[in-house]
Amino acid sequence: MKDNVQVTIVGSSNVDITALMNRLPGRGETVLADSYQLSPGGKGANQALAAALAGAATEFIGAVGNDSHAEIALGQLEEAGVKLDRVARASEPTGVAIIQVDAAAENSIAVVSGANSTVTADTVSAAGELHGILVLQGEIPASGIKAAMDSATDRVVLNLAPVIELDREYLLKANPLVVNEHEAEAVLQQLNPHPARRFDSKYERLAGMLVDEGIASVVITLGANGCLVADRVPIENGGVQVRVLPAVKVKAVDTTGAGDAFTGALAARLANGDSLAQAAEFAGKFAALTVQAHGAQASYPRSLENL
Repeated sequence: MKDNVQVTIVGSSNVDITALMNRLPGRGETVLADSYQLSPGGKGANQALAAALAGAATEFIGAVGNDSHAEIALGQLEEAGVKLDRVARASEPTGVAIIQVDAAAENSIAVVSGANSTVTADTVSAAGELHGILVLQGEIPASGIKAAMDSATDRVVLNLAPVIELDREYLLKANPLVVNEHEAEAVLQQLNPHPARRFDSKYERLAGMLVDEGIASVVITLGANGCLVADRVPIENGGVQVRVLPAVKVKAVDTTGAGDAFTGALAARLANGDSLAQAAEFAGKFAALTVQAHGAQASYPRSLENL
C-alpha cells in the first residue's frame, strides 16, 4: 500500500456544449434537439475529477482562456479539491467540445482545442517537476506530452485518445497504455507498421502484441464488454499475461466521459497501491456508475459507497 501518492494530470479542459436528441443527424441533415446544456469537460479535466472523486490527492495542469468559459471548465475540479495552481491562462479561448447524444446513448463529438493547443513543451516544462502518478491523453500537443513524460517522477498512465503520433521511446514509457480497441490498433501500427491486420474480437492477441513491442502494461477498454489487462510475466510463463475483466451490467443513458472516468479512477487506485488488475476492476465499476446519467463530469459519483 502506498501512502500519499499524488495523481497529476497534464491535459485538456473544455466546456461541453451537449445537445440531446432522439437520433444523430446523417450527413448534411438537420435534426431538432430536445435540449442542450453547458458543462465542464475535456479528457484531462474529466480524468482529474475522476481521480479526485476516487480518493486520490490530485493536481491538474493545463490551460484555459481569459473568458467566461474558464470558470465553467474548472468549476467542478475546484469543488472536488483538485489542485489548480499550475493551470495557465492563455490568449486562446477555453476549449470547447460540441457533443450530440441520441436516445440510445450514442454520441458524436467535435472538439475545438482553443487554449489546449498551448499546452506545449514550453508550457509543461515551465510548470516544473510532476509528482506522483502522471496521466496523459491525446488532446494536447505531442511536445507537451513528451515534456511531461520527461518530467515524470513515477509511472505514466498514457490514455492516447485521440491517437496522435509519438516517438517510439515515448510510447514505451506508458505503464499502462489505456486505449479502446480502435486506438490500440492505431498505436500498434505506430510501433510496428504492417499491412492492415484484422483482429475481429481477438483483442487478447492485440493486447499481447502491444506488450511484445515493449509497452510494460496495457489496458484495452471494450465498453459494455469490459476490458483487457495485459502485462509482462516471467518468460517461462509465456512472457505476456492477458486477463479479461467483465463489465458491470447497467442501463446506459449517456456514455460521454465514461472512458475518462475509467482512466482517472484507474490512476487513483494505482496511486493507492492496487495492482493493475485490481485498479482496472475498480475503474470499471466507477465508470459504470457514470453512464447512468447525462453529462461527463456531472455524472461522476460523488460517493464511493456503491463501489
